[in-house]
Amino acid sequence: MRFRGLDLNLLVALDALMTERNLTAAARSINLSQPAMSAAVARLRAYFRDDLFTMRGRELVPTPLAEALAAPTREALLHIQLSIASRDTFDPAKSDRRFKIVLSDFMAIVFFRAVIARVAREAPGITFELIQFDDQPDEPLRRGEVDFLIFPEIYMGSAHPKAKLFDETLVCVGCGENRQLSRKLTFERYMAMGHVAAQFGRTRKPSIEEWLLLQHGHKRRIEVAVPGFGMIPPLLLGTERIATMHSRLARHFAATMPLRIVDLPLPLPAFTEAVQWPALHNNDQASIWMREIILQEASAMTTRRGKKQARQPA
Repeated sequence: MRFRGLDLNLLVALDALMTERNLTAAARSINLSQPAMSAAVARLRAYFRDDLFTMRGRELVPTPLAEALAAPTREALLHIQLSIASRDTFDPAKSDRRFKIVLSDFMAIVFFRAVIARVAREAPGITFELIQFDDQPDEPLRRGEVDFLIFPEIYMGSAHPKAKLFDETLVCVGCGENRQLSRKLTFERYMAMGHVAAQFGRTRKPSIEEWLLLQHGHKRRIEVAVPGFGMIPPLLLGTERIATMHSRLARHFAATMPLRIVDLPLPLPAFTEAVQWPALHNNDQASIWMREIILQEASAMTTRRGKKQARQPA
């Protein structure tokens, strides 16, 4: 099919080339032979009057025009897929949908495992791909490569819809035998002690507690940096290092490890964990169903925590 002289099938090829950055892999992803993909590249170059790609070894390097075409091409194809090609009623019990979700190991451990367990009961054919943070977490949303982002709301942009999950607070954690934590922790000792902290992506993006500390003008002495929150507690054992962690995650690990949890000596504010999804998925039935599951499980977790705190003696 042609639209103003452009074979619209070529947009599918362009999107695959921009995603894979390799001719053979791009051809395979849309079930074309390599000669057919090479022919598609030649036709794209002729239509746009631009090379679109140059070769660096086996990698395709897009030209500025190809980069500019990538986002509108992906958005157009997603719109067609969600609005026209996917008109069947979504039936969770019969679906084999695979949801791609960007989230931290903190959220996977304390929250999302409940979502997975519930979905396994209600829709056993549905699967998940959980993805770690990247340096630009909103980029996968813009490209339509993931279904949801789940992380602190303060990191989220305004281009896509989002919803609150729950509020979280931070605590200080150390080994149960850490003598520095046997008495009230002062701000001076907190800043002087060695810290274990999580950092993400190629640029070592700071985690939420580091971001909040920097906002208050404080920089800790980080002696050990790790790529995930779940690696922090084991590295505290047998040392006098400390960490600033999510209170829910700290309690989770303290149930099986000899950890000591104390209040922070500085008033870092609570923050909101949220879920965000591509604007193009706003009316997608599968996305709506999964959103409802996520929000219901967040509400149930908050309710359970409130009841547990109410039962604790004053």
